[in-house]
Amino acid sequence: MNLGHFSLSLEVKDIYASLEFYNKLGFKQIMGNLDQKWCVIRNGDCTIGLFQGMFDSHLLTFNPKWHSNFKEDADAPDIREIESDLRANGIEPVKSFEYDSQGPAHFVIEDPDGNTIMFEQHF
Repeated sequence: MNLGHFSLSLEVKDIYASLEFYNKLGFKQIMGNLDQKWCVIRNGDCTIGLFQGMFDSHLLTFNPKWHSNFKEDADAPDIREIESDLRANGIEPVKSFEYDSQGPAHFVIEDPDGNTIMFEQHF
């Protein structure tokens, strides 16, 4: 099953201090809005989202229909197919949202240890 581009989403206390720290590790901001308290940073193939005040904890994030270069992958499965397949395999979302039959959508599952995994489709 193609889950899309993977990234780690970190809940941070201070977006500016976190960005400065990760810049020192060689990460560069590739998208986001610091005034809105979020950004996405990258070092090589490693992608991390920094989010201040948006989540309760850190998240594993999959972006269906995204290549690692953040361009649309029209051949990848739609997020609704992934959610349906997971349900068929006995994995029920802990948060599932009503959405149109196509386009942007997201849902959340938890692994057996309570780690949060978010699926978010932008296209």
